[in-house]
Amino acid sequence: MTRAHDYRGAFGADGTRHRVRRPIPEVPAEPGLVVEDAASGFCGSIVAVDSRAVTLEDRHGGRRVFPLQPAAFLHEGAPATLVLPARAPAGPARSASGSVKVVGHTARTARAARILVEGLHDAELVERVWGHDLRVEGVVVEPMHGMDDLAAAVAEFGPGPERKLGILVDHLVEGSKETRAAAAVAGPHVLVTGHPYVDVWQAVKPTVVGIRAWPQVPRGTDWKTGVCAELRWGEPADGARRVLGAVRSFRDLETPLIGAVEQLIDFVTN
Repeated sequence: MTRAHDYRGAFGADGTRHRVRRPIPEVPAEPGLVVEDAASGFCGSIVAVDSRAVTLEDRHGGRRVFPLQPAAFLHEGAPATLVLPARAPAGPARSASGSVKVVGHTARTARAARILVEGLHDAELVERVWGHDLRVEGVVVEPMHGMDDLAAAVAEFGPGPERKLGILVDHLVEGSKETRAAAAVAGPHVLVTGHPYVDVWQAVKPTVVGIRAWPQVPRGTDWKTGVCAELRWGEPADGARRVLGAVRSFRDLETPLIGAVEQLIDFVTN
């Protein structure tokens, strides 16, 4: 393999200056290591790396992806070639939710228990992160397409000791209509949890989708529509592909959503 080199002056026995080839050091691309892309000057810490590219995050939370090329970076002010870090001893594989992954498991027959979420995007996000856990436990997640008919949805399901129902609610804050609706249906076989965000997109960390913060949307404006207009993402369907496609694991989500979903899974499986 051809290696990049730098050339530094040195003096020979005759007093003349010669160019000495020095190999560019290879630096393991460990998470948290701060480097600078030599071509663009973008400086940040490593947040992800694979055999082809490395993702850097600057101090403002901005992220950029750069190809792994010889001598393409500066480390501590000197040229460096980033390489994949040595693999740690193999441990138990983890699912996107952080749980131990069950290998070779056939999906369990669905329980009578269910988890209801407000909309299709909520269901897709829960499936993306907790899908493995849900299949192992035999739990089905269903979108309600809004909170307007929550009481009717609960009554139709008919919760009981063997038919527990978990409900995930957006904007579950004191005094909200969502909180009042949740209180009206909660019971020994129905658990309602939620997060404080207006929409489930907002429970995705802004840096994951390449922004500093989620925009403020004026009251009365559909939140997804307002966000997409402010960020120039196109229609909400375009924004959904961007947001949901960026989530890889629970680390990409805010803590209130993680806790709410974990509670529901525990409730309906115990």
